[in-house]
Order: sequence, then structure tokens, then C-alpha cells
Amino acid sequence: MSKSLVVLTLISVLPLLCYAFSPENPTDRKVLVLLDDFAIKSTHSLFFKSLQSRGFDLDFKLADDPKISLQRHGRYFYDALILFAPTIDRFGGSVDLAGILDFVDSGHDLILAADSNASDLIREIATECGVDFDEDSAAVVIDHTSYAVSETEGDHTLIASDDLIKSDVIVGSKKIEAPVLFQGIGHTLNPVNNLVLKALSASPSAYSAKQKSKLLSPPQLKGSAISLVSVIQARNNARILISGSLSLFSNRFFKSGVQKAGHPTKYDKSGNEQFSIELSKWVFHERGHLKAVNVRHHKVGETDEPAIYRINDDLEYSVEIYEWSGKAWEPYVSDDVQVQFYMMSPYVLKTLSTDNKGLYYTTFKVPDVYGVFQFKVEYQKPGYTALSLSKQIPVRPFRHNEYERFIPTAYPYYGAAFSMMAGFIMFTAVHLYNK
Repeated sequence: MSKSLVVLTLISVLPLLCYAFSPENPTDRKVLVLLDDFAIKSTHSLFFKSLQSRGFDLDFKLADDPKISLQRHGRYFYDALILFAPTIDRFGGSVDLAGILDFVDSGHDLILAADSNASDLIREIATECGVDFDEDSAAVVIDHTSYAVSETEGDHTLIASDDLIKSDVIVGSKKIEAPVLFQGIGHTLNPVNNLVLKALSASPSAYSAKQKSKLLSPPQLKGSAISLVSVIQARNNARILISGSLSLFSNRFFKSGVQKAGHPTKYDKSGNEQFSIELSKWVFHERGHLKAVNVRHHKVGETDEPAIYRINDDLEYSVEIYEWSGKAWEPYVSDDVQVQFYMMSPYVLKTLSTDNKGLYYTTFKVPDVYGVFQFKVEYQKPGYTALSLSKQIPVRPFRHNEYERFIPTAYPYYGAAFSMMAGFIMFTAVHLYNK
């Protein structure tokens, strides 16, 4: 092989090596944004700028661009995907329904926004994620009691909703005071999928129907069963946001004043900007992202981890858990982290104590059962990435020379043995020497 060929090979491999050894940073991420029209880039610029200000590299492309691709040879080019293309019937390039689902199955995040004219392709993606949009393609959410007051009476399709999910980790600890404006299509959650949560719900008076049409039968979607915005955290910790309104992220809704019907308070600015930005922080793992390090166990009074435990040993287990704050890893503080000492079923279940600095620990006695056990931490809390820790350790019985000698409960047996010996000696003496 010539020198020039060797140099060319090294140059081509070097970028892959640099990528492979780059440090993990949850905010140093590249996001693909697929649009129906490049006009959306300007009409939704405030939302995009909020992402860019937090360090995300946005790559804008038309959804039907023939050159778009998510991965090559199993290596993904992007860490997250934003689909602001509700009318797209077919993606360009190598992107399709299966490709997007594989993207999520590989642990990447997704934001999908639809509207009343959502295509079958967008509906299929949502269905695969556990969300079912209204089957009527022309239907929108209508609410005659929780609509946004405007100068014209309107058709009450502009909803002012304040029914947000009660979770600080998903929507942030700062309360969203103003209602969130929504105009679009409603959806329901698949009852079989318990990973889907309503982030923004419709009021009990809402229903889904065609605009300005008479209802000849009760609507299929109605009341609080209608979800306006939903979030999903998959078992592989990939996060998904599905909204029935693309306008929810628009500059117009971000800046609009809002007054909910029947309420005297008028807000100069809707809650859309705060709601959208806080949700995007959760979806892109800037909040609620946990990691566990330094899993340790050893006998009480020792520091080295043994290769095997003995039944009835006193041991100590500890693990450090941290949460990504958007800028740095900070100690995660909670009182519901548990460890199992497990063999076929948990023999020991202990809630871990914490020093409020990220360290969780506990002590317990090894059960009087020998075999191959596991230390298991299965931590699943809504809004947080799941932690699944497992460490295997064998447990042996006492050796023959390790049992306690002359225990008090055995004294009757000792007495019986010695009395039998004494009786045998007396009987032998009498039998031999008595004439």
C-alpha cells in the first residue's frame, strides 16, 4: 500500500475516531427540523431561537427534500427531530415512517406538531407513539365555555386552556399563570400505552367536530378525554412531544394577549412561550435526565468489594445519582429510591437514605439463603429517565468450621448425650463386676 493511500485512509477515519471519543454533553446536540414551508422558520422563529440560545444546532430542511437522511451505515447524524410539517404525505430522501420510528427506538427525541389538515403519514407516526388523532380529517377542537375571548365572537376554536400536567419536572417549577392558546386537532391516548401523559388537556365542555357544521350525532371525542398536547417517555428513555396545533409554537401565539371566557383577568401575554420552552427542555433532556455512578457494596466496616458474601453478613450498599440541570450535573435528591437484594424474587427491599449531595446508601443483613443474588435498583418516576442498575453477587452458606459452638439452645442435647454415656459406663461396671 502506497504512503498516499495510507494517509488518505487515516484522514477518512479520523473524523469517526473524534466522534467516537467525544465527551457526552446533553446540550451539544444537532437537531433536524423538517418544515412544510420555509415560511414556518420565520413565523415560529421565537421557538427556534430559544433552542439555539440553549446550544442546539438546528438544521432546517423541507420535509420533501430529496437529500435528507437521518443515518448512514447505522450512524445517526442528528440527536433529535422536529416535525413541523403537518401536511406532508411523503418525506424526501431516505426518511420514511419506519426510519423515524427506528430513530426514536435508537434513543433519539422527537417533537411532532399537527393541525386540522394533518396527513395520514403524520397520523401514523402519532399512532405508533401511542396517540390517536381524530379520524375526521377536518375536525378541530371546539369549546363554547373555555375559549379565548376576542373582539369578534368567532367559532370558539381558539381554546384557552390552563389544564396543565401537574409535574414540575415536565413543565418547570415556575407556575404558568396565563392560559395556553390552542387551535387545532385533538387526540386521545392509547389506553394500553401507560407511557403517554397529557401535558395539556381540554376542558369537560370541549368536543371535536367540523367547523360550522351541525352535529347529527354525539361527537366521538369530547370532554377531558381530549388531549391537546401529550408527552411520551419510551422505555429506552427517548422522549416525544405531540401537539395537535402547530400554531401553539408560533410567534403570534407567543405574543398574543389572552382572556379566558368567563374570567375577568386579561393577560398581556399567553402562556404559550413559557409552556413550549419548558416542554422542549424536558423533551431534549435538559431536565429530568438522571445518571447513576459509583455503585458500591461491601461488608460493614470494610471498604473493598468482596467476590462473595456469606449468609447473615452485614453489608452496605451505595450509589450516586445526579440530574442534568441544563448546564451541569447536580445531586438528585429524593426519598423514594429503593434497592432490592434479589434472587427469583426480592428477599430484601430497602429504601435508600441520602446525604442530599447525590449519595444514596443503606445497610442490611444478607438473608439466610444461599445462591446467586443481585443488587437491583429499578427507579421509574414520571418525568425522569428510568434507572436500571443490576450487580450480581453469590452468597454461600457457613463452612463446617464457621458454625457457633456450644450454643445454649443445644444444652439439653449435650446433657442427654453425656447422661447416656454415664449410664452406659455404670451399666457396664455393674454387669462386669457384680456377682
